[in-house]
Amino acid sequence: MSESHTPPSGSARLNTGVAHNARVWNYWIGGKDNYEVDQRVGDHVASINPVIRDIARADRDFLGRAVTYLTRERGVRQFLDIGTGLPTADNTHEIAQRIAPDSRVVYVDNDPIVLVHARTLLTGTREGATAYIDADVHDPDAIRERAAGTLDVTRPVAVMMLGILNFVLDTDKAREIVRRIMAAVPSGSFLVLTHPTYDPEIGGELQVPAMEFWNANATPPITARSAADIAAFFEGLELVEPGLVSCSQWHPASGSAVAVPQYGAVAVKP
Repeated sequence: MSESHTPPSGSARLNTGVAHNARVWNYWIGGKDNYEVDQRVGDHVASINPVIRDIARADRDFLGRAVTYLTRERGVRQFLDIGTGLPTADNTHEIAQRIAPDSRVVYVDNDPIVLVHARTLLTGTREGATAYIDADVHDPDAIRERAAGTLDVTRPVAVMMLGILNFVLDTDKAREIVRRIMAAVPSGSFLVLTHPTYDPEIGGELQVPAMEFWNANATPPITARSAADIAAFFEGLELVEPGLVSCSQWHPASGSAVAVPQYGAVAVKP
């Protein structure tokens, strides 16, 4: 078990007695910004679904490859990262601004610990801009309005939604959130998305019991979806090759990669 670091408190929303996704995810990828309750729940989830740490790492690696691809290959200079999570190494702005120092990045999360860490650690280049807004994915209009204070919404934006729509339990609501966010950005913008699945084709059978335990012992509640349901989030967009695949197999760093039950894709708005 890793050493835990006591995250800063001071918010009425901070509940250190219940495991929280941002902190458990941080634990799974080797971070120290988590409590004993997060480690305990994280270990139990891993005992049910032994690949959960592989999923967490694959999702993080996907972020790096997607941001690199969009910045270097597609010329993207603006990112809206919704569901930021706790900062670790190679965050979105660090990757983008390393390639293009004038990149502008807005992070969105509503967890109080993430808020404190983000304001302290997510600082960008002098040429670019890095901002953090405290907002909930369930309120896409607030996200759009506040992000426009940093981003030029007349120019393409890469909307990052990695492992966040699984916390919107109603699928129709999740689709509406994506539609509203993507409606606010122009042609040439991108949607970058990952989402857990229970599809057996990529080893998702153990996601269901693991999520049942999670929903009974941690917050916020989570759901997995089928490839068809996840593909529907990209309606009206054009998928970048290789399309919707296990996130570990999207433009893998090496010639081959083991699939994990977390789909990932990048799509462009025509």
